[in-house]
Amino acid sequence: MKIYTRTGDAGETGLFGGGRVPKDDFRVEAYGQVDELNAILGSVAAASEVTGGSPMLDRLRQIQEDLFAIGAYLATPSAETGRGAAKQLPALPIDRITEMERWIDEAEKQLPALRAFVLPGGTENASRLHVARTVCRRAERRVLTLHRHSPLDSGILVYLNRLSDLLFMLARLANQEGGREDILWVGRR
Repeated sequence: MKIYTRTGDAGETGLFGGGRVPKDDFRVEAYGQVDELNAILGSVAAASEVTGGSPMLDRLRQIQEDLFAIGAYLATPSAETGRGAAKQLPALPIDRITEMERWIDEAEKQLPALRAFVLPGGTENASRLHVARTVCRRAERRVLTLHRHSPLDSGILVYLNRLSDLLFMLARLANQEGGREDILWVGRR
């Protein structure tokens, strides 16, 4: 399979299950944002490997797998999910939502209670996780836009919402593991 096909040179791309749309279509924008989030999480995971690993590494890899599955759904027109394309789609990782909530609860027990807003930053990994969190929120907004035009399984929106919460907690944990305190916003001085 060649990397370049020249079929997108005019600004269109093919969808899973058939059909072509402009590269700035709501659907392409949604799965593109999920792909960007996945790439950032790959960067966080790579940095975790370099620093000797972390308990969060396995979780990040699971989330990356989940995001690939979500991307496949987003790249499939709703009309196609009822046809042959549905048989080729991976299972949506909706059951991971409960697991992410458990991970958030575990992290909360290890961290000091929040008494102020947290500014993004701290350790390298915490900073990357904060970037991932903001990209996750943007992906969530793009998926919501797509959902309004072409209804999706609402579990995808719940997954992304919970994931951004988890990424916030993982950023706080990364700071704690790195011996850094969260940077708190103090407002006007």
